Amino acid sequence: MISKEENDLLCCTGPGTPMGELFRRFWLPVALSRELPKPDCPPVRLRILSEDLTAFRDTTGQVGLLGRYCPHRGASLFFGRNEEGGLRCVYHGWKFDVNGVCVDMPNEPTECSFRHKIRQTAYPTREAGGVIWAYMGPQAKMPELPQLEWTLVPQSHVYVHKRFQHCNYLQNVEGEVDSSHVSFLHREFQPEKFEAAVAGQVLLARAKDSAPKFLVEETDYGLAIGARRNWDADQYYWRLTQFLMPSFTLIPSEAGSPINFTAAVPVDDTNMAGFTVTWLPDRPMTVDDIHTIESWTGAYAEVDPRTFEPVANRRNDYLLDRKRQRTENFTGMRGIREEDIAVQEDQYGGPIADRTKEHLGTSDVGVIALRRRLLNAVRNLQRGYEPLEPRRSYSYRVHPLADLANHDVSFEEVAHSAMSNGLS
Repeated sequence: MISKEENDLLCCTGPGTPMGELFRRFWLPVALSRELPKPDCPPVRLRILSEDLTAFRDTTGQVGLLGRYCPHRGASLFFGRNEEGGLRCVYHGWKFDVNGVCVDMPNEPTECSFRHKIRQTAYPTREAGGVIWAYMGPQAKMPELPQLEWTLVPQSHVYVHKRFQHCNYLQNVEGEVDSSHVSFLHREFQPEKFEAAVAGQVLLARAKDSAPKFLVEETDYGLAIGARRNWDADQYYWRLTQFLMPSFTLIPSEAGSPINFTAAVPVDDTNMAGFTVTWLPDRPMTVDDIHTIESWTGAYAEVDPRTFEPVANRRNDYLLDRKRQRTENFTGMRGIREEDIAVQEDQYGGPIADRTKEHLGTSDVGVIALRRRLLNAVRNLQRGYEPLEPRRSYSYRVHPLADLANHDVSFEEVAHSAMSNGLS
């Protein structure tokens, strides 16, 4: 259990908040590249860290991320004309380039120098892995992009997806590092059905031990969280999840299987954008790979392709089927991501979980370590100490792990194996 003050410190990410300042020290995924498919295409609305923004791709193909409201009279730049190297406000024609420079002010006399005094809020962007990334922190402290493997392999090896969730970002991240819930929330009564739905989880589908022992190691990128289950007289079944600062995770998968990355990016304190990425380090995605993903039974939720809102949502009880719950799986819901969303959006009945009411056990070691890592980082930043993880971009190139190991193999050896795989 944590205090109300600690809960607020962890969950509030708007401008000027301590956690908001911490998030602004990292590059964050903010949109899919395909949302801005070509130069001079229509702009898109975004809201990140409680800031209203507009993203556009200019004539040269560069992505700009501007404050949404024109500094003249506050009209939304989402309605703007994307043309000839800038976004033009439809109210009075003021035009801004990707750096926020006012390049035209046609409602003022040509001899007027007023436009040279105007700058619109603009944040640097990069594109990698089919995702648009933004850095919203102090320019002098801007780091490199994190060297996540899926941003470095050919795009044909990667499947990337976006969804919105109507809860605080931390509820999702805590679920991602909690390997004990998979034995219940995601239980299929026929193990082979789970294997077919989620590539790389054959061992998990057959595991009998539902009370894993958790071990945690601090790392340069965040945390390595091990969940060790009894398997037989000689072996343990290990699941190693990485938490990568500030809100990224790698989901355990077996060797040779697709690898899954997730990011929970605060839209504001009660909503988040979830990015899920599957990639194969050494070959392109096949039709069968895509078919497994788009069955929507695994780590992906089916969404409206225009709004990115999940098809299974609070309004329709996440398509809960009570007959299925009796005969097919533990929840009666279709897929793993939909099950996660259902419990995360309704923890303690609200979009921000009241963690002062919790009763944590030994299975919550990873969740406790996650909170401690974030609290330490945000308190250090308040004291003037910058987070080190953004400067360690190389350390983000790691792999998760799900495998059997003999009883004499230590957690440190398991964690090192996962780090070595990602760097090979």
